[in-house]
Amino acid sequence: MELLTAIDLAGSVALLLWGVHMVQTGVRRTFGPRLNVFLERMLRGRLQAFATGLGVTAVLQSSTATGLMITNMAARAHIALSASLAVMLGANVGTTLIVQVLAFDVTAVAPALILAGVVLFRKSRGAVRDSGRVFIGLGLLLLALRQFIDVLEPYAHRPELQNVLGVVGAHPLAAVLLAAGVTWMSHSSVATVMLVASFASRGAIGPATAFALVLGANIGTSINPVLESDATDAATRRLPLGNLLLRAAAAALVLPFLRPLADWVSGWEGTPQRSVADFHTMFNLALAVVALPFIDRYARLLERMFPDPPRQVTLTPGTPLYLDRSMLDNAPQIAVANATREALRLCDLLVDIMGALRESLITADAQPALSIRRDAASMGQLGTAIRSYLVALDPESATQDELARAEDILAFCTQLIHASDIAERNLLSETQKLARQRIRLAQELLTPVTQMIDRIHINIDSCATILLGGDDAIARRLAAQKDVFREIEMDATNAYFERLRQTQQAAGVQSDAAPSAHDPGEAQLDLLRDLKRVNSHIVAAAAYPRLAEQGALLPSRVQPPLADEGKVEVKTILEGKES
Repeated sequence: MELLTAIDLAGSVALLLWGVHMVQTGVRRTFGPRLNVFLERMLRGRLQAFATGLGVTAVLQSSTATGLMITNMAARAHIALSASLAVMLGANVGTTLIVQVLAFDVTAVAPALILAGVVLFRKSRGAVRDSGRVFIGLGLLLLALRQFIDVLEPYAHRPELQNVLGVVGAHPLAAVLLAAGVTWMSHSSVATVMLVASFASRGAIGPATAFALVLGANIGTSINPVLESDATDAATRRLPLGNLLLRAAAAALVLPFLRPLADWVSGWEGTPQRSVADFHTMFNLALAVVALPFIDRYARLLERMFPDPPRQVTLTPGTPLYLDRSMLDNAPQIAVANATREALRLCDLLVDIMGALRESLITADAQPALSIRRDAASMGQLGTAIRSYLVALDPESATQDELARAEDILAFCTQLIHASDIAERNLLSETQKLARQRIRLAQELLTPVTQMIDRIHINIDSCATILLGGDDAIARRLAAQKDVFREIEMDATNAYFERLRQTQQAAGVQSDAAPSAHDPGEAQLDLLRDLKRVNSHIVAAAAYPRLAEQGALLPSRVQPPLADEGKVEVKTILEGKES
């Protein structure tokens, strides 16, 4: 029976977490980037930040979720640490409001919430459809809390549990530690407080023990954000650690006065269940009132306690700088924006490659071109990081537009990396070959090559502009560059054969004689051919996807034959077979 009970408890916790996840997902999809803009606008003062934390937690049904969002924003310097701490004080009070509502046993509305959510999700579109997730999540959350309490309530008078409760009743500190552990395992202070209220209403524990367990629940809900934060990033750890230390200190101050507090609250509150909910609210409200005036000093203290460590890792050009994995589930729109910033760094690396190639060809020195291999490797490393980052994007949290944007970024990165491969494998080897053979391209041969390289520089800028949302006119101009590159190559090819004919006529040799193995003209054509391929990948990275969305991209450059021409061609083929 104990095994089945453990499975029931684990299932209740899983259902609770999934309900919270659906509420968070629904809120994010409904409001999208507007939620982050609203938060940044509202987090400029302590009182505004406190009210924002209270409201967001009441909507998200989880102070942990609010804390994670604010932690990420604080780590990225979007909001000050003091404002983040004020938000967490409000989030703590917001959790108590949830408990106050649930203390009236609103489980009966859970089926109605789920029904309304399913109807909205199946029959609507856009933001209304996403709001259906919120209703479904709220219904699942209420059912999970009820099931969690129903599973444990029969054990309230079991001898084993009575012995444990007797020990914690005699030792308030043990009660605090027990509740903190239960809350940490269940990932929900609401579930723990509701369970404590249920035990108190059945007389299994006294008011003082119940209040000690509530203090432990307040500490336990602050543990998970600390454990889930990046241990190597001080900026990320300051907020969850600051919240945990603040709650632990407040609990330590209140702990010696639990019995008089229990007598006072029980004296004016009729039922033990309401007493537990009221004490939970009073504790967090008192903590907010005391801490808010000193929140700036406390933030500075945390910054001194957890300073940013000096960077000991040497960053390479291929090291990702903006791929914050915590954003994948919690803020997909920011995750996509982070990947876009990294994709722009690929453009910068490709510009460096083209610059090194140009310098090497002008100076006839292979040394500048050696950086091409390093930059191409950096592009491969960065592209792999972007790909693994976007693949981990949660389809449940991200909208269809965000998923489509992620696919566009992946295609963009793939094309630019192909361009860098051509530069490393072909253009670098051709440049090194010219240097080894001590061949310097004449000015008339070098001009078309540098002209292509300069145009590639401009086209990379256009490519980046389109990625950031440039208009269709830029995409059309970029696509038209393929014709320009084709003309440059054709002109260079015609000039090469014309020079070859003139040289052979002047030397009086046969027209089919082979050119010199060290002919600079052939090297020029090889360079132009590969540069044209590089440009094709740049065009395919941004211009073609944009034009395809607008229906402005032809499926083929070959004009289809006219109807009569097709009949004549078929007739000619058939006549040839008969003969």
